[in-house]
Amino acid sequence: MLTINRFCLLLSQRGYATGALTFRAADIIIKKTESGSSKPDPDKLVFGASFADHMLTIKHTTANGWEKPVIEPLRDLAIHPAAKVLHYAAELFEGMKAYRGYDGKIRLFRPDLNMKRMLNTAERSVLPTFDGNELLECIKKLVQVDADWVPRSKSSTLYIRPTLIGTEPQLGVAASSESLLFVITGPVGPYYPTGFKPVSLLADTVHCRAFPGGMGAYKAGSNYGPTIYVNKMAQAQGCQQVLWLYGEKRYVTEVGTMNVFMCLKNKKGGVEIVTPPLDGLILPGVTRQSILDLGRTWKDITVSERSITMDELLEAQQNNSLLEMFGSGTAAIVCPIERIVYEGKSYDLATMNKGAPLTNRFHDEIVDIQFGRKPSKWTVDVI
Repeated sequence: MLTINRFCLLLSQRGYATGALTFRAADIIIKKTESGSSKPDPDKLVFGASFADHMLTIKHTTANGWEKPVIEPLRDLAIHPAAKVLHYAAELFEGMKAYRGYDGKIRLFRPDLNMKRMLNTAERSVLPTFDGNELLECIKKLVQVDADWVPRSKSSTLYIRPTLIGTEPQLGVAASSESLLFVITGPVGPYYPTGFKPVSLLADTVHCRAFPGGMGAYKAGSNYGPTIYVNKMAQAQGCQQVLWLYGEKRYVTEVGTMNVFMCLKNKKGGVEIVTPPLDGLILPGVTRQSILDLGRTWKDITVSERSITMDELLEAQQNNSLLEMFGSGTAAIVCPIERIVYEGKSYDLATMNKGAPLTNRFHDEIVDIQFGRKPSKWTVDVI
C-alpha cells in the first residue's frame, strides 16, 4: 500500500513541491524561560497534574512542509475555533518516560517503538509524517533542557507526551493542511495512587473499545474519550477498570487503557503467558512487547499471542488453571488483577494468592532496565 509519506516522497523525487518532508534536530531553536516553576515533592505527585518549564513545538503546512523545531517556555496553545482537531478529532499522541537511574544518568526506554507507533498513527490519521529519529533527538534535547524536572526517586519519573494535531481552520471533513506537533513533559508518580495493588474489572458486554478496520491499533485520542463513560459504570460497581470484550464470542481484548496478560497452567503443568494478538483491535504497547520479549528468554514459561474468550477465561479460573492476570502499560508498567465482575457475578482470581510472582517478576525486570540497574540495549541515554 502506498502511504501518505511514501507518496510525498515519490512526488518530491519527480520534482513536485511538497515542502520539507521532515524537520531536523540540528535546526532546533531553544528559548529558555527566565524564571522556572518550583518543583513538586516527588513523593506527592499526582499523575499528569504537574508540568515542566519547557515544551517542544514544530509547525507543518502542506504547502511548506515542516518548520524548524522550537523548545520554548510552556504556554497555552492559540488555535482557531474551527481547527479540525476540535471538530473531527484529528489528533494522536504518545506516552513515554525519562528515568533518572541509580547512577544519576537519565534514560529513555525503547523510544524507537514509540516513534514507530506514532508514525503509523499519523499515516492512519492523514497527519504529516516525519523522521522518527529526528523527533527522538528533539525530545532528548527537551529533556536535557528540563533535566532538573526528572525526579530523583525510585518510584517517580518524567512523563513525556508527544502530540500531533490538525489545526487548519476549515470545517470540511478532510485532511488538515496545517498541523502542530508538540511535546510536553511533567514529573509523575505511580499511575495508581495505591501503588502496586490489584484492581477489579467490570467485563462489559455492551460497549466496544475497538472493531476490525477501526482505530483500535492506533494511539489516537478518539479511542480514549468514549471509554470514560464505561469506566464510570465500572466504578459504580466497585471496579477500578473495564475489561474490554469484543464480538459474539466475547474475546478478551484490553484492560482499561492497558494491554492484558493471563498466566495459565497448561495440561502438562507448565506455565503459559497469553496475550491477545495484534489483529487490529489491540494497541501495540511498548510494555506489552517488552513482556513478550522478556518472557521468550525465560525457559520456565511459554509465551503465546492468541485469542481467548471470556468463557475460556472463566473456565480457567474455575478449574484453577488461571494463575495470574495483569494489565501492562507505560504509565503503570504492570497492574495485577484480582477480581472480574461479569454478567452480575463476581469472580475472584488467584493472582494474589501466592503474591503474584510472575507479575512481580516482569515488573522488577523492566524497572531494573528502565532505571539502569540492569544494562540493556532497550535504553537510550539522554544525559
